[in-house]
Amino acid sequence: MQAKYAEAFKDMVEKKTDGDIDVQILPYGKWGSSYSALYDAIQGGALQIGFGSGALGGTVPESQLLSLNFVMSPDELETVKVLNSPEFLESDAWQSAFRDRGLVPMAELAEGFQVWTTNKSVSTPADMKNMHIRVMDNSLLRSTYQAYGASPITIAYGELYSALQQGQADANIQPVFAHEEMGFYEVQDYMIFAKQAQFVATLMGNLDWYEGLTDEQRKMLKEVTAELVQEGHDIQTQFNSERLETIKSKGKIKIVELSQEQREEFRKMVEPVRQTFIDEVGDKGKQALDILLREFGSSES
Repeated sequence: MQAKYAEAFKDMVEKKTDGDIDVQILPYGKWGSSYSALYDAIQGGALQIGFGSGALGGTVPESQLLSLNFVMSPDELETVKVLNSPEFLESDAWQSAFRDRGLVPMAELAEGFQVWTTNKSVSTPADMKNMHIRVMDNSLLRSTYQAYGASPITIAYGELYSALQQGQADANIQPVFAHEEMGFYEVQDYMIFAKQAQFVATLMGNLDWYEGLTDEQRKMLKEVTAELVQEGHDIQTQFNSERLETIKSKGKIKIVELSQEQREEFRKMVEPVRQTFIDEVGDKGKQALDILLREFGSSES
């Protein structure tokens, strides 16, 4: 997903500048072996632009907002439009959360719903009681799944397939494309769409580099990222749809979509985690959360 977005970003920037700006795309792993090394490189200016996602909370704690369940709309396009709106993306709260760490949030890329795979059917929070579900190393995600009654655990991504296969974990949370690429669906029985959150990556730049651009260059980058809101959504929709079809054709996993009533049970259980987030990150996080709740119309997402 991010690679396709980066290719579109490169093409548009180079066309808008008649080739005066050359965008070089570096795959993950090219710059260090961890997300923290990548984020350090952007903060330090060795890289000008990069993506930050679930692991970004260690660098920008407020970014964990994007992991909160049942805050954003169940409509994927509406979500990405709100995340890239001036009201949120250019708000003092969101901008300063990054700028205080030497970074600038330039765009938000929603990569599809975070989907649960499990070894038993889940339709209510009671079905998650004591379930060992693998989450990213993110304190807010641990609090989230504890609120559902589960027992969240952290397992290295590269070890996750074998952990699921051997029963060291009962369940897993990933966007569809990750479930397909890593074959997790081969060792789980159910794939559950609760539409509780999307996997969101932040396109962010080094602050000194960004401030050193001309007004015209910054305007051009905003035009590019604005045009990529719809295109990014179209990319992820096709990307995840194709991979879901692959999962259905190759695997025996049962696809389950929760009803609005079932989703509401989970939402009620996890709503107190919003305060946990505020307590952990402070006033900027609260301000950013309030913006999202207002822009999405209510807290009943």
